[in-house]
Amino acid sequence: MNEGEEAQVRDERSPLDRVLVMELVRVTEAAATAAARLVGRGDETAADEAAVSAMRAAFDRLAITGTVVIGEGERDHAPMLYVGEKLGAGKGPALDIAVDPLEGTTITAKAGANALAVLAIAGHGCLLNAPDIYMEKIAVGPGYPEGVVSLANSPEENVTALAAAKGVAPADLMVCVLDRPRHAELIGRLRAMGCGIQLLPDGDIAAVIATTDPATGVDLYMGSGGAPEGVLAAAALRCTGGQFEGRLMFRHEADRRRAFDCGITDSERIYRLDDLARGDCIFAATGVTDGSLLRGVSQRRRADGTMVHCTHSVVMRASSGTVRWVQAEHRLG
Repeated sequence: MNEGEEAQVRDERSPLDRVLVMELVRVTEAAATAAARLVGRGDETAADEAAVSAMRAAFDRLAITGTVVIGEGERDHAPMLYVGEKLGAGKGPALDIAVDPLEGTTITAKAGANALAVLAIAGHGCLLNAPDIYMEKIAVGPGYPEGVVSLANSPEENVTALAAAKGVAPADLMVCVLDRPRHAELIGRLRAMGCGIQLLPDGDIAAVIATTDPATGVDLYMGSGGAPEGVLAAAALRCTGGQFEGRLMFRHEADRRRAFDCGITDSERIYRLDDLARGDCIFAATGVTDGSLLRGVSQRRRADGTMVHCTHSVVMRASSGTVRWVQAEHRLG
């Protein structure tokens, strides 16, 4: 069977139509360009509202029957894309949708780096319906023995194991960690081993994906962040390769209730890649501001005098392992 025949077989087994790959880029482009108009304006809420409204409108032009399983909030908390909301034109395959219309609202308000419009889509029941609570995470790129790092191990054990797998010393590793007070102990332990630490102000989806690209210099992602972002990052790694583990964190009883409402009863479970995102899936992201993964939205004038928004996006598909980098110009007005 040649490559084309194999791709056709994969498509026939998947509820995801190949046409959706590029259609989903248009959805993240719409959210990113809407949010970009508010970069540096100091208004997180307005930027998020703009991204949400644009993403919802773009989704509703697609021939799918989609249900949000990872969203921004709960029903009636407008303008959020709430869990359970139906998206799409109401025809076509039943799909699960994970969205973060603006990953990095604070980044956008302050004109920082790595703000993204992000989504993932998969067959019904293939994305974990994760509660909006914290998740402990660890991620590495492809090419290592399965289980080379794990949340069941200490940070020191993980660093030592990854360094051995790479054939380098622990001090040669670069670890990406969100810059939060809750990570002070973790950072201290990593620095005691001589590791380099890349502190991230916000937006850990791009940081997880960075472990899959040698050009970023990031060897390992560690620390805690939002559980919904963990599912989105896992969907990306299902497409690019790599390893990811997540474990929900319960800071108070309300977190446990949220997890229970999502059907989660095992509070100690370590979720691996296929637990978070199974089967065929598509991941798409468009840069809002410049970052390690994507360039942000920019504006320029063509030779004919027309003003355009320029966007930079990535779209990936798990069944084919295809990663497409998309640069586009959108005529203003």
